Amino acid sequence: MKIRPDQLTGQLKKQTAPVYLLTGDEPLLREEALDQLRQHLQQQGFSEREVMHIDGSFSVDALLQSTSNLSLFAEQKIIELRFASHKPNKQASEVLCRYLEDPPQDNVLLITADKLDGAGKKSAWFKAIDKQGVIVEIWPVDLAQLPNWLQQRAAKLGLQLEQDAVQLLCDRIEGNLLAADQELHKLSLLFGQQPISADIITDAVSDSSRYDIYGLTDTMLRGDASRSLKILNVLQQDGTELPVVLWAVSREIRALSAVKQAQQHGQNFDTVCQREKIWGARKGLIRQALRRVTDQSLEQSLAQAAIIDRIIKGLHRGDGWLEISRICMTLAGKPLALSHNL
Repeated sequence: MKIRPDQLTGQLKKQTAPVYLLTGDEPLLREEALDQLRQHLQQQGFSEREVMHIDGSFSVDALLQSTSNLSLFAEQKIIELRFASHKPNKQASEVLCRYLEDPPQDNVLLITADKLDGAGKKSAWFKAIDKQGVIVEIWPVDLAQLPNWLQQRAAKLGLQLEQDAVQLLCDRIEGNLLAADQELHKLSLLFGQQPISADIITDAVSDSSRYDIYGLTDTMLRGDASRSLKILNVLQQDGTELPVVLWAVSREIRALSAVKQAQQHGQNFDTVCQREKIWGARKGLIRQALRRVTDQSLEQSLAQAAIIDRIIKGLHRGDGWLEISRICMTLAGKPLALSHNL
């Protein structure tokens, strides 16, 4: 059974499942859900806890021994399996599947994992957990939801955030909920129930924005030029490798070109997206971008991407980061003048 984090409380009131999988890339929300599960299980008498990290050296025998043995004084045990970015190998997957065929009542498995790809969700062990237990899929809080999320968090701490303060705080901590939670607790200690203005946020809150290349491409496709530049600047400052950014941006150029050409030949948008592996919310972003870009701008962007690749390899003079910012601006609908080197 798959549920959202906000449905976990209701599920726990109904029953305690033999296995819980918490998966997603947002560490704060995942850790809070894990804490909630631990507290609930402790109240249910699960007094022993064992943590096992799944990596290349993980021993299946250790898992088997842990799930079959209790200490002399413990009645029930919590076994935490931490996958992180690793996935269970074939042998570990088979052990999990066998265990979940008839899970013992005196053990509960708490499994945490980073965001799983399509292959992970099609695996036998994932399907076994879905059948016997609860899967909590944790998604990042997007930009549109962030102000409300901050207001709710602030209210729990007794904080009064003025509207301009909320927006400024969103800009400072976007993409980093852990930093957001820390800043709210700091504001609570410093100012208590005093109304918090944007000026206070400016003085008290550091810029803890955390972005990734997918945030960059989504923002670029959405047509937000100024935010695209900000994300690109943060990625550069954080040490993201230019080839990685170029790969992500080039992928979007090729996707836009393929869909645009197919539509010009009368092909259905959804059919083309399926062929190009464009799924979910990304379809809407591609559709938005197609309203702005032209055949000429896409051809020009591909040519720029090829030159950036040559700059990276030392075969062409120029500033690769500056040139990729030009591509981002073009695709966001705010083209910049081309460099004389191009």
